[in-house]
Amino acid sequence: MIGSLRGRLLDRGHDGELLIEVAGVGYRVLVTPSTSVGIAEGDDEVFIHIHHSVREDSETLYGFPTIDERRIFESLISAHGVGPSLGLAILSVHGPDALRRAVADDDIAAMCLVPGVGKKTAARIVMELKSRLDLPDSPVVVLTDGAGATTQSSARSDLRSALEGLGYGTDEIHVVLSELPVDGDVSELLKDALRRLASGVR
Repeated sequence: MIGSLRGRLLDRGHDGELLIEVAGVGYRVLVTPSTSVGIAEGDDEVFIHIHHSVREDSETLYGFPTIDERRIFESLISAHGVGPSLGLAILSVHGPDALRRAVADDDIAAMCLVPGVGKKTAARIVMELKSRLDLPDSPVVVLTDGAGATTQSSARSDLRSALEGLGYGTDEIHVVLSELPVDGDVSELLKDALRRLASGVR
């Protein structure tokens, strides 16, 4: 299996494909637009990390500027319904750090910025990536009362529990929570969530 390439860039295609010559052999490598733009042309030596995909009828090389991005790509394509094309599309919109933050924050809207990804698909991808990525700590929402004391907000967790108790699935809950305020009166948030779910969250 090919894990990396070091050589000379011979061609930069408009379809996200690079042609890299290594010891007289040209390797065709698929990359994101940002990776394509960032790689030097001509006689300059280039180095790129590779995910080598082998199937019955084809072998494809996917290239990444850092090993972290390659690992993120491999985590993406291990999620249900995420193939290499969608994995590259996601990394074209969100770099590794931005993607980790979006997953940690249940930011469905950020995932929907990827062309072709709707709310339900975004919610499923976020849910699956939570167990696959090394995520940053999410900030704790803190409220201050009139006496200056602080208490941790539990509205979101209470709302999640209420929706689970009503029989809603994880994907539906992820989507509707992303559209509601982080904190507030749980009963009012629940009413709003139920209205949105009844109207059909997509």
